[in-house]
Amino acid sequence: MAIIILGLNIPKVVGKITPACKKILTSQGNLKLPAIGSRRSICGKTLRDPDVKRPPPFPYKEKKYTMLRSWFDRTTHRFDENSKIIVVDGAVASGKSAVAKQLAEELDMLYMPEANMDMVYINPYGYNMRQLDPELPESCRSFDTRDFCLNPNHLNAAGLQLMLYRLKFGQYIDALAHVMNTGQGVVLDKSCYSDFAYIEAMAKEGFISKAARSVYYDVKRHTIDELMRPHLAIYLDVPVDKVQEKIKKRGRPHEQNSKALSASFLTTLEEAYKRQYLKEVSAHSELLIYDWTDGGDVEVVVEDIERIDFDKYTVYDQKLKDWRLHKEQAWSDKRMIYTDKKQHL
Repeated sequence: MAIIILGLNIPKVVGKITPACKKILTSQGNLKLPAIGSRRSICGKTLRDPDVKRPPPFPYKEKKYTMLRSWFDRTTHRFDENSKIIVVDGAVASGKSAVAKQLAEELDMLYMPEANMDMVYINPYGYNMRQLDPELPESCRSFDTRDFCLNPNHLNAAGLQLMLYRLKFGQYIDALAHVMNTGQGVVLDKSCYSDFAYIEAMAKEGFISKAARSVYYDVKRHTIDELMRPHLAIYLDVPVDKVQEKIKKRGRPHEQNSKALSASFLTTLEEAYKRQYLKEVSAHSELLIYDWTDGGDVEVVVEDIERIDFDKYTVYDQKLKDWRLHKEQAWSDKRMIYTDKKQHL
């Protein structure tokens, strides 16, 4: 069927325009202008063309991405169908890390492990500042998730969760910077978007005060909107009784002897995930939920991911709207912020 625009028969003049325009104008007889940087479906290794090479990554860890550089180094030319951010969430001991690692390998993405307090206490030279604890007053000593499991009523419990949010927030900025400077997608083991579930469980169990909970949400409210929400969220569902079995099975002493990881705490954590986090994330991202009680096959997850059409939404849809930028300079502006202005966010 011929397409007539301004009196021109498109098939007759299509030979005079570029192949890219030809593809847009004649594909299925529809005129659809995709957002810059948009690609339809994520592909696993078996479906990816091995002969296709990504453009060289920009060395964003060594060089700044300035306004001048943005005029010559475009952002979206590095993007392909796998230039996406995926977050994997689930209960304690649900197998998140293993799934996230396997997904990253299968999808040729960067894996980012769960943020932890080693990022604070171990300096760039490898020195563990926890060694200084005997010389410090109790309020100034190190306090991490291991300490929380054994002593959840410690005065630093609220500070720990605020610091973990800060670390996850910074890690998510790093993920955005990586995607925009290299074109490679990122798989994160948990993120700042689901971190509040732990605050809810801690508050309900009386481990932190109402004031501390309020401060946490104040910090989140003033920071979270600076980010671009993930393309895909994956949730591994495991019942509380099975979570407790898995905790015993993996044999970490601080978890097995924990005063914090009670059935009540784990139940509140599960409720916060299911009643609030999944509802919030599904409004703006694609969502896959799996019964991971007895584990599962990551290849099946990959197949499900490959079936998702990330380009089916319009400008009127809330889902994935963060990633529908229609001007190259808009991508460059985002890239400059996440690459060089992390400390200001």
